[in-house]
Amino acid sequence: MNDRETVAAEPQGKVLYIEDNPINFAVVEAGLARLPGVQLIHAKNGLEGVRMVCAERPDFVLLDMHLGDISGLDVVRMISGDIAARHLRVTILTGDGFSMDVIKAMSLGAFEYWVKPVEPAVLEAGVRRALNGMRADPAHTLTQR
Repeated sequence: MNDRETVAAEPQGKVLYIEDNPINFAVVEAGLARLPGVQLIHAKNGLEGVRMVCAERPDFVLLDMHLGDISGLDVVRMISGDIAARHLRVTILTGDGFSMDVIKAMSLGAFEYWVKPVEPAVLEAGVRRALNGMRADPAHTLTQR
C-alpha cells in the first residue's frame, strides 16, 4: 500500500487511549468521531491501560506520558512484548515536546509521538497511518492468524 492509499483508505480498528485527563480524552474522542470504522476505548491510568492492552487487544494505542499512577515510559516497558510480538503501534502524546522519556519510549518500540494539544488533522492522519499501515504490514498479518 503506498502513502496515498494509506491516507485514502477508511481506517478500521480498535484504538486504546491511555489518558488520565478527561478533557484530553474528549478532544481525541471528538476527533475520532469522524472515523466510523474506529472504535475508541479508554483507560484512565497506566495500569488499567496495560491490562486493557492484554484483554482488549487494540490495534493502536495512544499513550499520555504523564499519568497519575505510572509513567507512559513504564507503560511502554510493560507492553513491549505486545509491541514486538503483535507489531502493536503506540503513539505517545505529550505536552512536553521531545524529551529523554520520549527517546527511551521510541527505543522500546513506540511508533511516533505527537505534541498536545494535538491538531485534528494530525490525529486523523496519524490514526489512518497507524491502522492502515498495520494492515499492510505482512509481519502483522502473520501474527494475527
